Amino acid sequence: MSLDIDYYELLEVERSADEKTLKSSYRRLAMECHPDRNPGCDKSEAKFKAISEAYDVLKDPQKRAAYDRLGKAAFENGGMGGGQGGAGFGDFSDIFESFFGDAFGGRQRGPARGADLRYDLEISLDEAFHGKDAEITIDVASACGTCEGTGATPGSGKRRCNLCGGHGKVRAQQGFFVVERTCPTCHGRGEVIEDPCNVCGGEGRVDERKTISVNIPPGVDEGTRIRVAGKGEAGPYGAAAGDLYIFIHLARHKVFERDGTTLFCRAPVSFTTASLGGEIRIPGLDGAEHIILVPEGIQSGKQLRQRGAGMPVLQGRGRGDMVIQIDVETPTRLTARQKELLREFRETETGAESPQSSGFFDRLKGIWDDLT
Repeated sequence: MSLDIDYYELLEVERSADEKTLKSSYRRLAMECHPDRNPGCDKSEAKFKAISEAYDVLKDPQKRAAYDRLGKAAFENGGMGGGQGGAGFGDFSDIFESFFGDAFGGRQRGPARGADLRYDLEISLDEAFHGKDAEITIDVASACGTCEGTGATPGSGKRRCNLCGGHGKVRAQQGFFVVERTCPTCHGRGEVIEDPCNVCGGEGRVDERKTISVNIPPGVDEGTRIRVAGKGEAGPYGAAAGDLYIFIHLARHKVFERDGTTLFCRAPVSFTTASLGGEIRIPGLDGAEHIILVPEGIQSGKQLRQRGAGMPVLQGRGRGDMVIQIDVETPTRLTARQKELLREFRETETGAESPQSSGFFDRLKGIWDDLT
């Protein structure tokens, strides 16, 4: 294809086309005639080179103004640095950028933010119930206090990076493609420090030990992750800091086990309470004494539920339940009289005597209460 065709005609746009229209048309045409999609077709390769040259000129306001005044003569003999050599296949990264973002041809400038940090914190079940304000100590890269994170000696300046021309990115052509990467000289900043700080060596951060206050909300569970924004490592050369993530671990409780917002515990009851019914008192994590009614004739292993006596709902309202598993205790030391009453009770189980009419349970309960 002849390179004498007008750039606007090559891109199929009007001379008044704005930047968005130019870019859209270029992407469409580049996708159609790219050599990888038309292998062995010299015509498609020539067209791709021509539209890349045209777009390289027209997307730049200064080059476009020069082209509008003088045509291609504005770029002959090295003028403006445009033309075929300047464009090549470099701007095919614009096509990738439209589909894949920064992973292909992205133009984000500046050093990356600091790294995120993880801290594992063990707390008790009582602390998980009530919440707490905790203080943790971490070793972390922080902004240098001498240069305030800039990396430059106070009073000194910066200059534009000569390698990337202040863009923070450099390109290397590989076949039909151009790979864009962070500038190795300025590390993406586009600027170079003239006089590096002698404390941080120009990086803008130093290692130090910090104590950080953290609020643990009521209802946290095993594995709950708490994010503390901006408390991770400071970014190099004044970039933003990362975040600190605190992972919660619960210590084993001597009475309660937990499943979500439900608390489980085991409660021993006497033989007489299990037989005749009664009540037991369970001290809860909330500091209150919960009275649990035991129905008559309950069996060992039976579970009773106390509504609203469990763990708080994390960042919500209300509380879960408390589930109490009954363990009926069998006495091991009996007096002669107690043994006699038990033998008498065993006889009544055969139908020889009615416990309801004889008052047997009332007598047995009185003796058993004295025992237990």
